[in-house]
Amino acid sequence: MSAREREARSATGSVLAVCVGPGGLTKHAVPVAKVGPEGLEGDRHRSIYHGGEGRAVCLLSSEEVRLLERDGVPRTEPGGFGENLRTEGIDLGRLVPGDRLAIGDSVELEVNDVREPCATLQSLDDRFPDLMVGRSGLLARVLRTGELRPNQEIRLLAAHEPS
Repeated sequence: MSAREREARSATGSVLAVCVGPGGLTKHAVPVAKVGPEGLEGDRHRSIYHGGEGRAVCLLSSEEVRLLERDGVPRTEPGGFGENLRTEGIDLGRLVPGDRLAIGDSVELEVNDVREPCATLQSLDDRFPDLMVGRSGLLARVLRTGELRPNQEIRLLAAHEPS
């Protein structure tokens, strides 16, 4: 077993908030949302660059948000950066495309891509999108559908070995 596989067995976190919205910024937290292959029910994406099966769910960690706040970015509520899931405790920055996440009892996501911050974020802070490069979250495809809600456990199921 590789070091990355051993690390995967102990990588856990939780869902801090589940967020949906009409597209772009800002999404709002909801108590529960069904997730299907195209994303969360009640959530819309504005353009072909956001959404679709490979980019169905956007994850952003509360740890990254706190670092942004430390850099002077105004405090935002969950969904304020356009994310669908605000996470806690799992280091999203260590995940790579192909890594799979189990959320709660039924949902399974596969990391597909690093989220590229766009100019829409500039409405939050003039230093965006540059300030968010490398810490803007991940985009994932839905492998198993179900319901998402706050406080669900997130587990790294399998770590993809980068080539």
